[in-house]
Amino acid sequence: MASFNLAYDRVLAPSRLSLGLMTPLARQLGTMADPALERLAAIRADDHGFAALWTRDVPLMVPQGTELETAALDDPFVWLATFAAATKRVALGTAAAVLPLRHPLHLAKSALSLDRLSGGRFILGVGSGDREAEFAAFGQEAAQREALFRKHWALLRAALSPEAVERRLLLDATGGYDVAAVTAKRIPMLVVGSARQTLQWIARNADGWASYHRDEARQQGRIGLWQSALAERAESQQKPFVQSLHLDLLEDADAPAQPIELGMRTGRKALVGYLARLEAMGVRHVLLHLARGPRSVLDIIDELGLDVLPSFLSKPVAA
Repeated sequence: MASFNLAYDRVLAPSRLSLGLMTPLARQLGTMADPALERLAAIRADDHGFAALWTRDVPLMVPQGTELETAALDDPFVWLATFAAATKRVALGTAAAVLPLRHPLHLAKSALSLDRLSGGRFILGVGSGDREAEFAAFGQEAAQREALFRKHWALLRAALSPEAVERRLLLDATGGYDVAAVTAKRIPMLVVGSARQTLQWIARNADGWASYHRDEARQQGRIGLWQSALAERAESQQKPFVQSLHLDLLEDADAPAQPIELGMRTGRKALVGYLARLEAMGVRHVLLHLARGPRSVLDIIDELGLDVLPSFLSKPVAA
């Protein structure tokens, strides 16, 4: 089997926990992000040694969440391409592309292009979508997204594969034509959330699983279920567990951690302790989603980069 690209080695394979950031980093509620500020923040994160920059795929500006937030986001692949041009080492990932609403051949073309243009720094995270209104707008039945996810996954996987055996499905579907030049390295594909699939299906088919923040006892149980699914369906192959964390980082370094929705409000010392416990539980990568607030996002990146990240840095992977 072909080896993975550089992104996998930098984000999902190191011996230590790695940290990433959800972008846009400084977007205000209901507004489009400032590209110049976001590029500056991405360069700062790259310089500090963050493992990855992630972004979401939100096809329509449908209000969602407890605050009925209207997500105003650029196309994820165009967005990440700007970071690919501005940075040198940091990996770039989708968390997650809405697989049932994207044709798998178009998605494969975007993934292969971004991976090539970034020098092998791309991770493709996909999900099943959670905004009912989007499915009607795209002419899809929301009730069918579970089956459509699996159907699209199979063709997408074949289109991204360097392996001739796996590529047969693609060539059968296209009459023998590729979507792009065959890549020598495998682009890692993560399932983000449940995607309405069983853990056994995810363990067998995906290169890793990304889930959301839970209290530590529940998360440890979830990781145990993941390990059991890997043992049952992936022949005990080690595949990474990724967790998101909504983070409100306080200026007081000694402030104790307090729970917020899908994350915590805390000073950096308690954050380091929490991340160390996640590492011991088997979490391979934590995706930090910074809370909106009065602090400068650049200051927060600097604090994380100088006072949190060094505790978890692995030996750098050569470019």
